[in-house]
Amino acid sequence: MLKTLKTTYTDTCAADLAWALGREPLPALAVLDLELTGAKLQLRLLGASHQVLLEDEQGNCSETVACMPGSSTPLPLGVSKRVGEWEYEFAARVENLSQGSFAGRAQELLALVADHPNGLAGMFPGSPYAFTAMLAQKHDGQVRWRTWHAYPEEGQLVVTRTRIGARTPAAL
Repeated sequence: MLKTLKTTYTDTCAADLAWALGREPLPALAVLDLELTGAKLQLRLLGASHQVLLEDEQGNCSETVACMPGSSTPLPLGVSKRVGEWEYEFAARVENLSQGSFAGRAQELLALVADHPNGLAGMFPGSPYAFTAMLAQKHDGQVRWRTWHAYPEEGQLVVTRTRIGARTPAAL
């Protein structure tokens, strides 16, 4: 699903993004509710990036990647931790692209997400390639999502990948 977001365009940069677990739902500009084999997932596009809310029989989890004033947790390259009964893994990277490469990559990603039943992309006003896109799936009992945050003024694309699933017992 592709949405044009109604908000004031303010370009930020990848360095402004912060990461947080467990935040309450923030005001969203667009929402996609999904049911993935017993897991309720809500993909939320914020004025400042994204939030994912997950709920299933194991509990609840909230991931926020956004420009959050006053946040002291910058965007990490990777996180692996226990969240209730789940194992949570998060990874992020920043792609620095030339103007031509950026436009091509943006078009490719928007085409991938726009018509996907588990995809949500929001276009910010002011630049044809300012967007946040999200794609989710459930595979082998794990819920996974990927996100892309485009910063055309900087030529940067922030790519995140999250996997969350039941804890696996330690091997003896």
